[in-house]
Order: sequence, then structure tokens, then C-alpha cells
Amino acid sequence: MPAPPLPPGIDEFALFRTLFMASPDALIVAGADGVIVLANTAAAKLLAFPLERLQGMNVDDLVPDVIRSRHASYRASYERNPRPRPMGTQMDLVAKRGDGTEVMVEIALSPLQQHGVPYVMAAIRDIATYPRVKQALRRARYSEHLAQLGRMAVDMRDVPALLAQAPSTVAQALQLDVARLFLLEPGRQRLRVAAAVGGGAQGEVGAFVTNQPDTAPGHVLTQAAPVIMGPLAHETRFKVPADDQALACALSVPLLDRDGAMGVFTVASREPMALGDDEIGFLQSVSNLLTTSLQRAQTEEALRHSQRLESVGQLTGGIAHDFNNLLTIIQGNLQVLEELPVLEADPYAQDLVGAATRASRRGAELTSKLLAFSRRQVLQPEPVDVEAMLRSLADMLRRTLDQRIAIEVDAAADCPPVLADPGQLESALLNIAINARDAMPEGGTLRFGAQACPALPAEVRGGLDDPSAPAGGFVAIGVSDTGTGMPDEVKERAFEPFFTTKAAGRGTGLGLSTVYGFAKQSRGAVSIDSAPGQGTTLTLYIPRPWQQDVDASDVAQGSQAVPPGLSVLLVEDDAEVRAVAQRFLEALGSHVTAVINAEQALLALQDGKAFDLLLSDIALGAGMRGTELAARAQQQYPAMAVLLMSGFSADLIDADRTSPADWELLPKPYSRQELAAAIARALDGR
Repeated sequence: MPAPPLPPGIDEFALFRTLFMASPDALIVAGADGVIVLANTAAAKLLAFPLERLQGMNVDDLVPDVIRSRHASYRASYERNPRPRPMGTQMDLVAKRGDGTEVMVEIALSPLQQHGVPYVMAAIRDIATYPRVKQALRRARYSEHLAQLGRMAVDMRDVPALLAQAPSTVAQALQLDVARLFLLEPGRQRLRVAAAVGGGAQGEVGAFVTNQPDTAPGHVLTQAAPVIMGPLAHETRFKVPADDQALACALSVPLLDRDGAMGVFTVASREPMALGDDEIGFLQSVSNLLTTSLQRAQTEEALRHSQRLESVGQLTGGIAHDFNNLLTIIQGNLQVLEELPVLEADPYAQDLVGAATRASRRGAELTSKLLAFSRRQVLQPEPVDVEAMLRSLADMLRRTLDQRIAIEVDAAADCPPVLADPGQLESALLNIAINARDAMPEGGTLRFGAQACPALPAEVRGGLDDPSAPAGGFVAIGVSDTGTGMPDEVKERAFEPFFTTKAAGRGTGLGLSTVYGFAKQSRGAVSIDSAPGQGTTLTLYIPRPWQQDVDASDVAQGSQAVPPGLSVLLVEDDAEVRAVAQRFLEALGSHVTAVINAEQALLALQDGKAFDLLLSDIALGAGMRGTELAARAQQQYPAMAVLLMSGFSADLIDADRTSPADWELLPKPYSRQELAAAIARALDGR
């Protein structure tokens, strides 16, 4: 069917040339030899050649080198049998551009021989311009950059380097101008720029932004969800720094972990662009990767910290036995020197001995603190003046706590002493005071109180480990604050180990659990009274010394409690420590049989000699331990009292947990008076 005639005045050649040049598809016309005789502007743009150069090139020059020979063969075959080929019949065609890059294309071929023209017209399209293809390529780009960060996180395990690289990688993937990573500071009051590209007021690494809803990162953390922002100059939800008001759009996502937010990742562009689900998903994936890496780093650091503490504990426990043995020798011999008649009348000698004695006691205190740090300390109960301790603690807290916190002490004038380890009691009260301080961020009143407890509350008495405790044998030590208080669900879990309501990095959750453990180990109890907005009161119920009627002066007079002529089997592997113990025992009027190990002790027992007391070190070298010796000795002589001693605190802890209740334990170093008091307790226990 013939084509309709053109309207009058229209030049057919000019019309079709205009149509050829105006086509959005790249068009080229080539002869049988493959030489391009005609090309349009779109072809020049797509193939990155000037139009005048493109015309006259061979189409083989537009094919990548690795497939050029195959293309020439295909072109020759097509020339022998030219046929129309529409778009989409073949994929994975690649064109080589004038700048050396390659582009995936689709090509339609239209042979013109049938119309009397010895040429072929090719229409070429860049498949990357297709919407679905563009989306697929964009997603592939995102996945590639995410995988790059993932490999870095796995291979390098260098979290600071990963954080530093993340903004650059994200900016490249999203083809944006600005990328910033904010991390929350420990107090959660502000965020720090950990890494950034693109500059700006909030783009300097190390800069801080307050964690408030009127800042962009603070707003994102408040939402706890991705936030898309339009032109920032028109933003009304939060304040925008002047340098950022030129940004046309932005996207922020929070870094969320199991305990809350860790930070914010923000990207922005100076040119308008669409930020949709793909961009949100990519940025969330990056944020999840960074959060996981940060969590892993924190967990590994906590593990390393725990291992360091355990190593310190093992080290301090390992050296404690030898160190305390040395202190026992030093203190024991100094005490003997101090009482020698030849030195008693020499003030200068007494001063020297006194100075050395005080230094050795400081050494013992240092060892005790190291053991307490490693949680290998043994409780050493003694009568404690509660009022004096509370006033001393209050004075210290006034110097160290926020000045907006008023501290009051209200101890009854007739408040009796308690039987507790003074250092651990003070530590427990300090833990409660620190919790109270944190509950009063704007200030308030911290009140300490103490009074005799005539009757324990029913719920407290039900929780006592010792049901034989007299009803009025306790002192109630209360610590109250005017802080935020606790809801019931928090109050019920307050003593659980590792449970805390404090922000990350502000608490371990062990403070109140250690208070609970101390109260129980001291044969007492602890209660909590709190309500939201009503403050909190924690009350320690610590026993009075009802089991033995002692006060602080009894320790100094302990030697009088050891009956004269006491028969003692002394087992100590260190010769000098053994000599000190033997001198102490003989000074107390005891008859001593001293041996160096458990095997010799068993031989002494088999000789038929009756002993009133077995005094043995727990660690006795490579042979039998003192605890095993004591068990075998008591099987043979049930009436014999047992007093075990050690400079290794872990030995005392194990013995305290597994030994009969009537075995007495004595930590090294010890004085003669302390030894006498321990012997008296051991004898009373039998």
C-alpha cells in the first residue's frame, strides 16, 4: 500500500532527516562493510564520540576487544541474510564507548535493502535507563557497598576503622553529598560525630550535638524510626544549623540495639532527589551492621575486662598466701620484740618497732583491699558502732556528692552495735547512697538512720537464713532518698544480679545485689520500700552480737579466753611462720606439737596423744590439704577443736562454704590477740 502524500510545502528528505536526528533512541546507519555512514545526536551521546567522528567509524570499533572477532563473524552472517530484529530478542549486548567505558545495550536492526538502500539501520538503547533496570542496578549497587562493609567488619574486626569508612561508603552507594554517623555518649545527654563526609556545622568529627528533640539526631532518637526530611530550610520539627539549611533532602535512621539506641546515621543531598524504601532499607542495613559491630566490640571489651579482673583475682589470690605468710612472720616477730624486757625500757627501740608494726599492718590492709577488688575477701565480723560509721560516711559523701543533695544522719542515741564486717557494711551503705544519688539528678535529701529493731517485720523474718535469731537481736539501718522512686515491677527485681534501669554504661546492676548478698552473708536481711515519685528507702537488718557477748575491747583481751595448758597440734609448712605461731601459742600457755605437713600430723595423732586443738594451715604444699587433715582428725578425735588458717583468701572462702560450722577460720596475717580470740571461738564451738 503506497504511503500517503506529504502536505504541500514539506520537504520529504528534510522531514525524515529531522526525525532521524530527533529520535530519543541512538540511531546509526552502516553499510555492508560495517562503516557508519550516518548517526544521530543520541548515538553520539550514548557512545561518547563526537558526531563527526562517529560517522566514518566501523561498527566493530564499538564492540569490546574480547568479542570483536565474534561480532565481525556475526555481522558477515547477518549481511548474507539480513532480517529485521526488534528490541529485546537478545540481552547482554555491550557497547564500547569513546571514553573506554562499557555500557549494556539493546539493539534493534532494520535492513534497508528491501527498500532499495544498501544499508542497515541500528537503534541502540541503554538498558540502564529502563526504570526496573535502574532500580535493579541501584539495589545491586547498595548490596555491593553493604557487602564491602560486611567484609570489612568480618575480616578486619576493627570497629573504629569500620565506623570511619561507613559514611564514605554510604555516600558513594547513595550518590549523595553528606553522610554523618552520630554515636551517643555514655551519659546519653549528647551525641558525638564519630565519622562524616560532606562537612557542615554538624559534620566535623568529634563535634557534639545535644540529645534533645529540638536537634535532628535527637528528634530521630525520639521517633526511634527512620525520618525523611524535605528541604531543611523549611524544617519545623527541629532546629537546623545554618550550614545545613542549603540541603535539599535528608534521611536519618537510628542505630538500635537490644537495650535502646546507640546513635544516628544521617545522609543528605544538596540536590533534590527521591529517598524511598530502597534507600531506607539500605541505610537501616548499614546501621544494623554497625550496631552489631559495636555490640560485639562492647561484649568483647566486657569479656576482656572480666578476664583482666579474673587474672588480677588469680594473681592477688596467688600471691596472698606467701605475702600474708611474710606479714605474719614480720608482725609476729615485731610483737615479740616489742615485749622483750631489754627493749621495753628503750623508747627509741619502741618507736622503731612501732613504726615497723604500723607499716606491716598497712601491708596487710593493702592485701585485704586487693582481695576485695578481686572479690575474694572473707567477711570478718566484729562489733561496729553504727552511728560513728554513718556520720563518717556522711562526712565523706558531703565532700563528693552533688552539693544539691542534703545529707542527714538520724541515729538513735541508744543504738546498739552490730556484728558485721565494717568494710563490707560501709561498702553496702555506699552502694545504696550512690543509687540514691542517681535517683535525684536535680538534688534532694539523702537520709541515714539507725535504731534497735524490737521486732522484725514478718516479711523480713521469713527471709532470714537463721531462724534461731532473737526477734529483737537486730539493728535497722535505713537509707532514704527523695528521688524518683520505683514502680512495683522494678522493685521486685531490684536485687537481681545485673538488673539495672540505668542508661548503658552507667551501671552494672550489681550494686543492690551485692548489698543483698552482704546482708544475707551477715545473717541479716534487707528490705525496700518505694513508689514512683515517693522516693526510696532501703533498710538493712544487721544482727547484734547475740551469739557471743563481745565488744571491741574483748578482742584485745582475747588471750585471757585461752585456757592454760591447752594441748595444740600445730601444722604449718613454712618454718618461720611455724616458729611465730609456736611462740604465740607458748606465750598463751599452750603445749605445742609442731609439724610441717598433714602426714606428720596424722602420725602424731596415731601416737595416742590427745590434743585439744588442731591448728593447721589449709595450703600445706604438695601433700594433703589442711581441710582434709581436719576431717580425718575429727573422725578419730571428735572432741578436738579445729582452727584453720590461711593467707590465701580463696582457701578460706572454700573452707567456710564446705566445712562444718564448728571449724573456725583465721586469715593471715594475725596477731597473738587475734589468734587467741580465734582459739577461744573454736573451743566454744566444740
